[in-house]
Amino acid sequence: MSLTPIELAKKKAGYAAVDEFVKDGMVLGIGSGSTVVYAVKRLIERVKNENLKIICIPTSFQSIQLIVDGGLTLGDLSRHPEIDVDIDGADEVDDKLHLIKGGGGCQVQEKIVASVSKQLVIIADYRKDSKSLGEKWKKGVPIEVVPMAYVPIINKIKKMGGKPTLRMAKNKAGPIISDNGNFIIDADFGIIQDPITLNEKLTMMTGVVETGLFTNMAIKAFFGQADGTITSREK
Repeated sequence: MSLTPIELAKKKAGYAAVDEFVKDGMVLGIGSGSTVVYAVKRLIERVKNENLKIICIPTSFQSIQLIVDGGLTLGDLSRHPEIDVDIDGADEVDDKLHLIKGGGGCQVQEKIVASVSKQLVIIADYRKDSKSLGEKWKKGVPIEVVPMAYVPIINKIKKMGGKPTLRMAKNKAGPIISDNGNFIIDADFGIIQDPITLNEKLTMMTGVVETGLFTNMAIKAFFGQADGTITSREK
């Protein structure tokens, strides 16, 4: 069954990252999202064919399932608090490798894993490549918040000029609940010229657990193109 151009682009990016960065004996961060599925497929192939000894640290319940179902070795940060390489997706990547992540609601655990990784490598298809954040990703910056604080935080974001909305569930009444039991606010700030400062302002709000702005964290991004080729961007 042939892949669509977008799925082929995701596969190419995932395979390229695993082939370039994964080495025997590593502790790997396994990110979340549809592109990471292809990276895990390639990782399973390499572990089997090359007899690699790899420990995988998940960023979400989805990651745990991918690791376990693939027969890979599941680890955790209590036993492996330092990670060699974290391979993860992104909703948008700007020209300085700042990211918006969290469209799937896993940004807190994703950022924890990224923060203890020596290298954060991003895999994405061509639709996620932007000059500035907010150029292509129009759903806003995901912000995970403690439930009792969501209304005050929404009001503060409005005063900053943002357009916040509480992310609602599709198949149940009420808001989306994160893997950590919190709410998620999606805040549209338009084109984000200074994601570092915006992230600092948001994280200083009491009740904000974490944002989907990943600034100065990624060292390389692979972008699969519609024609099956790969482009990349490095620090």
